[in-house]
Amino acid sequence: MMMNLNSSLIWRPRDPTHGLKPLLCEQTTLINYKLPHRRFSFVLTRNRNFRVYCEAETKEIQVRKFSPILESKLISGNGVLPSKEWTTVPDIWRICAEKFAERVALNDPYHDPPTNMTYGQLEQEILNFCEGVRVIGLKPDEKIALFADNSCRWLIADQGIMATGAINVVRGTRSSAEELLQIYHHSESVALVVDDPAMLNKVSGIFHSQVTIRFVIVLWGDKSSITNAEALKMPIYGYKEIIDLGLESCTALLCSEDDRKQYTYKTINSDDVATLMYTSGTTGNPKGVMLTHKNLLHQIMNLWEIVPAVPGVRFLSMLPPWHAYERACEYFTFTHGIENVYTTVKNLKDDLRRYQPHYVVSVPLVYETLYSGIQKQISSSSTVRKFVALLFLRISLAYMEAKRIYEGKCLTTNLRQPSYLVSILDWVWARIVAAMLLPLHMLAKKVVYSKIHSAIGVSKAGISGGGSLPPHVDKFFEAIGIMVQNGYGLTESSPVLAARRPSCNVLGSIGHPIRYTEIKVVDAETDAVLPCGSKGIVKARGPQVMKGYYKNPLATKQAIDENGWLDTGDIGWICPPHSRGRSRKAAGVIVLEGRAKDTIVLSSGENVEPSEIEEAALRSNLFQQIVVFGQDRRRLGALIVPNKDEVLLEAKRLSIDSDTPELSTEKVTNLLHGELRK
Repeated sequence: MMMNLNSSLIWRPRDPTHGLKPLLCEQTTLINYKLPHRRFSFVLTRNRNFRVYCEAETKEIQVRKFSPILESKLISGNGVLPSKEWTTVPDIWRICAEKFAERVALNDPYHDPPTNMTYGQLEQEILNFCEGVRVIGLKPDEKIALFADNSCRWLIADQGIMATGAINVVRGTRSSAEELLQIYHHSESVALVVDDPAMLNKVSGIFHSQVTIRFVIVLWGDKSSITNAEALKMPIYGYKEIIDLGLESCTALLCSEDDRKQYTYKTINSDDVATLMYTSGTTGNPKGVMLTHKNLLHQIMNLWEIVPAVPGVRFLSMLPPWHAYERACEYFTFTHGIENVYTTVKNLKDDLRRYQPHYVVSVPLVYETLYSGIQKQISSSSTVRKFVALLFLRISLAYMEAKRIYEGKCLTTNLRQPSYLVSILDWVWARIVAAMLLPLHMLAKKVVYSKIHSAIGVSKAGISGGGSLPPHVDKFFEAIGIMVQNGYGLTESSPVLAARRPSCNVLGSIGHPIRYTEIKVVDAETDAVLPCGSKGIVKARGPQVMKGYYKNPLATKQAIDENGWLDTGDIGWICPPHSRGRSRKAAGVIVLEGRAKDTIVLSSGENVEPSEIEEAALRSNLFQQIVVFGQDRRRLGALIVPNKDEVLLEAKRLSIDSDTPELSTEKVTNLLHGELRK
């Protein structure tokens, strides 16, 4: 903004009676005086009248927040001291570009155009997007909605927005227009970034009439596909336009010191909010979780002991990026020079075989789906192959059970340690059983499991989080030699609080707390800390705990106490420390047993944890989904989504209407009841 301030002052000689002589001047002098960003002009005229004319031209200085390491080239020489420590999430990209410039950072094969970028290219693209949104009017500390799905351009937009000091408000395209409107309105967003024209068409009608949108950016697709673009009466930019604007501005800033001097530079603080992530939908009051740069940097710098990534390893990415788990894992893995391949649920099976990833970061549902697919393939095999495969699986499960015992990786709630004699006998017995089963287990790996490995392709580990991993799935993957590491966290904790390490992968647990994280178990009524092995409410404290819920201090106070402890709302216990016996290496791992609010209290007063029943039922192929209910009732009930194909196969096996393509509801119900009793 330019402002011209003109002022003139006429001085006339005082009255001669005052004893002052007139000023006699015949010359005129122009005096220019410059200060930074200001220019003053004085005109002095020497005659019988002394006139001073002053003109001041002032330029308002724009505040430019920046990531000190990412934008170090642009801000050098402007009175800003260089920084060597990460203070913001976008700072990681400068270091990544220096270390891994020519390495492939990401591969996004399913968008148009397909994208493949090195770390050097990715850093420049983030810088260009950052500068591009500045050019079109995004200011520091403003909120901007980012409603898009997982892709390389989502990552670039996310990091570009963060680097401006603005706050992105994230959600996926599968949310309803009403839910997205509520999030946009509650977050006080000023602009909108959408996945593609279809997404804009979906929300434009309801948004246009109820909220103000300064501009829209479309990440993928052609703007010509936008319906009624002119009627929207707002600037709409394509991704390439933003990149071009940013590149032009970056070039000008690098080449012109005068252009750089038009800004006052302010470093983004690590305690500044980086993103808003909403945890509720259209029902009830929305909860916008405020995560700071410090929260997310804690995850980036402390997940290596869980996933020891090294340059060149390949990750397969399929979770929505507005999921805190996927987001934190992506940031972390990129700092170690990995290659990230973007896939979809539809293409997951083929991409596992095609790309043979070293790691897959996903939710339990994906591992359950893989498990069901393998079981289905075994069931559809010939009688001999089916018998051999199932026999080998039983042998491997027994072998791994014995191995866990002699390695000391079994769970216990008992505070008392076993005697030395019992411990030694237990260890010797487990060793003997394992030694007997090992040859058959190795044969199974060669004959059966090698084929599964080539289909799944996960050579190092599958990282599971965002939900409870069913025990039977956990044990199955351990038996066939695919490591699955279970982790735990909440959006409110950025999200990871605890996870199983490769060196201490105790099944049935969520592992130990990650670095700089405290976890305790307290009594639900008194809030007193419970001893190891006792079940209670899990609470956590650490640098990753959120700043609070946006515009909701009451909910923040209920979630985080005055000492910084976050109430997770989960029921769990901590494995007691033993120096000997089958639990000697499980000391301190955390075990979850459901949500506190999920506990069902029957009219008889009996407390029931539905998750245990649901997990047990899901071991059967006949159940696709199940929800147990019965609060204040005499007995439990269940809502079941059956696996139709498996139900028909089971009915055929039992000779129940084997000639009909559909079973009656009554017969399906009876069949499921029988399966539940098992």
